[in-house]
Amino acid sequence: MAATTVIFDAYGTLFDVTAAARAAAQRPEFPDLARSHAELSRIWREKQVGYSWWRAVTGEYKPFWDVTADALDYALDATGLSGDPALRTTLMELYAQLDAYPEVPAMLNALRAAGRRTAILSNGSPEMLAAATASAGVADALDAVISVDTVQTFKPAARVYDLVGARFGTAPRDVLFVSSNGWDAAAAAGYGFDTVWVNRASLPPDRLPHRPARTLPDLTTIPEIATGAPA
Repeated sequence: MAATTVIFDAYGTLFDVTAAARAAAQRPEFPDLARSHAELSRIWREKQVGYSWWRAVTGEYKPFWDVTADALDYALDATGLSGDPALRTTLMELYAQLDAYPEVPAMLNALRAAGRRTAILSNGSPEMLAAATASAGVADALDAVISVDTVQTFKPAARVYDLVGARFGTAPRDVLFVSSNGWDAAAAAGYGFDTVWVNRASLPPDRLPHRPARTLPDLTTIPEIATGAPA
């Protein structure tokens, strides 16, 4: 069934979370990062997600920018790179300006041309999301950018997914929800959204009570799915 509204996770789905460390590694002032940027990115992301889950469970909320900084501090320690304050500052600055994946602008424009509403639903704080969408040049292709900061918790809490209906007046069945996080897509499927898991790394599915309706390698065919056209 065609969707009226297409909702995207931001980090890892529209924006490449490995771009910050990769860009910093190309700078001559950070030679040690060139050898370990992939590992730093992996640990940074794992801790960022893990810390958000911990705060959702405990109720000890703080903005995702601060969670991201905590996760970076752990990753720098774990990779032996915590001794350079300039590196930390640079990585956080670059994280605020992550690259969008190459197919994102054309995909969003195709959805808008087809009359679909488009939005982000993200753990990111409002300031982070404003910076990311502006830097990637996609702000004008989105009808809304929805942050969990409104409800002071993180995905996969159900009241985060409630924000979509509150903003657009949609029933879950009218929404196509797209995420690169298997656990996020699974939770959204359990909530009642039609779902796509963007599995760029060809990972196995999470063993959870729900699974996404579809798995794709990238975002290219989202407009066809949203409109019910043959992909």
